[in-house]
Amino acid sequence: MTDRLGELTAAGVAVWLDDLSRIRLSSGELDRLRREKHLVGVTTNPTIFAKALGDAEEYDWQLHDLAMRGIAVEEAVRNLTAYDVRWACDVMRPAYEASAGVDGRVSLEVDPRLAYETDKTVAEARALWWLVDRPNLFIKIPATEAGLPAITAALAEGISVNVTLIFGLDRYSAVMEAFLAGLEQAKANGHDLSKIGSVASFFVSRVDTEVDKRLEKIGSEQASKLRGRAAVANARLAYERYSQVFASDRWQALADAGAHPQRPLWASTSTKNPDYRDVIYVEELIAPGTVNTMPEPVINAYAEHGETSGDTVTAAYDEARTVFAGLASAGVDMTDVIDTLEREGVEKFEASWNQLLEGVRRSLAAADQGTDHPGDAARSNAQAAERAGGNA
Repeated sequence: MTDRLGELTAAGVAVWLDDLSRIRLSSGELDRLRREKHLVGVTTNPTIFAKALGDAEEYDWQLHDLAMRGIAVEEAVRNLTAYDVRWACDVMRPAYEASAGVDGRVSLEVDPRLAYETDKTVAEARALWWLVDRPNLFIKIPATEAGLPAITAALAEGISVNVTLIFGLDRYSAVMEAFLAGLEQAKANGHDLSKIGSVASFFVSRVDTEVDKRLEKIGSEQASKLRGRAAVANARLAYERYSQVFASDRWQALADAGAHPQRPLWASTSTKNPDYRDVIYVEELIAPGTVNTMPEPVINAYAEHGETSGDTVTAAYDEARTVFAGLASAGVDMTDVIDTLEREGVEKFEASWNQLLEGVRRSLAAADQGTDHPGDAARSNAQAAERAGGNA
C-alpha cells in the first residue's frame, strides 16, 4: 500500500494532530498515531479541551481531588489541561529527540480571555511553562496586536511559542518580526537558541468560509469563479513572506547561533464546504519546512487518498496574487475579512473557555457533594461548547 503520509513527510510537511484527550492518551492511540501515521506533533485549543473533559470519566478522579483541595476553577482547569499536555509531551518525546527539538511538540493555549492584555498573557505563559515543565511544550499565544509583544517577551525568556489565530499577511509579517526580536533578546539573555522553538499558525479554511459567504452575496459570475480559492492563495502568499524573512542576514545571524526557523503551521485544515475535496488544504499547501495540523479524520483521509505531487506552493505565487486581485475587483475587502476572522476567532475560543470553566465549576461542586461521576457536568457543557462552533 502507498504510504501517503510518508510521502507528505518526505515532501517537507510535518504531520501534527489537532486534537487531544485523556482517552487518546490512556488508550495508547496517540502513541499509535506517532508510530504508524508519521505523527510528530499535537495542537490543542479551548474547544478541544472542553470536548475532551466532557467525553471521559477518566477525569473524575482528578476533579474529585481538586474539589477536596478546594482549588479554584481557573486553577483546576490549568491542572486538568496541563496533566494531559504533560503526558502528551512524554508520548511525543521520541519525535522531539529524533528531530533535534524541531518536532515532537505539544501546544497549550493561554486563557483566551487575555488575548488583548499583554502583561497578563506573558504571566500566564510563564505559569503554564512552569506547570507543564517539558522541553517539547509550546505555549500558544494569539497573534492579536496585544499578543505580539507577549510573543517577543516569552521567547526572550526561553519559552517556546506557537503563535495562533493568524489570518492575514500583514499580521503574519508582524509575527515574524516579534519572533526575530524575541530570539535576539533571548540570545542577549544567554539562552541556548537551539532549545527554543516556534511555529506560526496560519488559519486556512475559515478564510474560505468567510470569503465565500461574501462572494455568494455579491452573486456575480466573476465572484462565483473565485469561490474556494482565497484561503489557499492567502496561505501561499504567507509562505512567500516566510521565505523572504528567513533568507535575510538578520535571520542568518540567529541561525548561526543555533536558532531554528519559525515554521509556518497550516491550521484549520478540515474542509468546511462539502463541495470541496476533503484534503484540499493539505494537498494545495505542500512546501518544505511547513507543518500541517489536522483533525484525525483529515489525517485518515490523506492516508487513504491524499496526493503528494511535490511543492504546490512556491510556483503558485503569481496565481495567488491573481486571486487576490480578482477578489478586490469583485468587491471583497480582504482587510475587513481578516479583522472579522480574528475577532470571531478570539470570541469563539473565549466562548469555549467559558463553557469549559462552567463545566469544571459544576463538576467540582458535584465532587464536593459526593456525586459518583463529577464529570457529568463537564460533559453537558462540552456538548454546548461544541455546538457553539469553536472548532478550528
